[in-house]
Amino acid sequence: MGQSGDQETSFGFRTVKTGEKARLVRSVFDSVASKYDLMNDLMSGGVHRIWKSVMLDRIAPMPGEALIDVAGGTGDIAAGFLKRADERPSAGTKPPATAVVCDINYEMLKAGEARADMARYGERLTRVTGDAEDLPFPDKSFDAYTIAFGIRNVTDMEAALREAWRVLKPGGRFFCLEFSHMATEGLQKIYDAYSFNVIPKLGEMVADDRESYQYLVESIRRFPAQEAFAAKIRAAGFARVKYENLTAGVAAIHSGWRV
Repeated sequence: MGQSGDQETSFGFRTVKTGEKARLVRSVFDSVASKYDLMNDLMSGGVHRIWKSVMLDRIAPMPGEALIDVAGGTGDIAAGFLKRADERPSAGTKPPATAVVCDINYEMLKAGEARADMARYGERLTRVTGDAEDLPFPDKSFDAYTIAFGIRNVTDMEAALREAWRVLKPGGRFFCLEFSHMATEGLQKIYDAYSFNVIPKLGEMVADDRESYQYLVESIRRFPAQEAFAAKIRAAGFARVKYENLTAGVAAIHSGWRV
């Protein structure tokens, strides 16, 4: 379970009651859902697709596996997981892989459902409205858990990590792709200048929403550094925890195993 609503947490650079954060985050993604994929391409120059591809490389999806993609939004990771599992030489001799996109924001799920490239997977790709801190699934349900650019938006990160451990089968794998901290202070200053000066302006021009993208860049800067986040994953019960920097630390993939 998450924290008491009487406590405080961060919402970007603001401090809010914990009970308010989920509503505020939901409002952000309600606002940006229809332009979310386009804005990701513009903000990163398309590099986010490479980062997601690298994470899928590390997952190495197999036929018969079940994925839960939390804060999965429009479904990029889930669709990539199914596509790669289907391309395995053993595909056809085992049951097909399945994926669940779970997101607290219905508008994001709806935007993903409208994508023509998702239709091919039929009932193998399902969408569920749910909270990362209290997932609506039984214990030991999934072979892999992914969360991409979502965990920094939850109210109680430790609760979300414990839920990830709970819904994974023994031997299941956890993967988190998230914006992180640059390898050097100089690079960090350059990236911060880009983030705070360019991204909110893009949000205003493309999505007619500067405020939501201001929050998103602030939330990136509030996210723990790589080793500090790895320590949180270990504390949730995961073993063999490690991380891999992407683009000099603009993003990082953290992973661990439920044993």
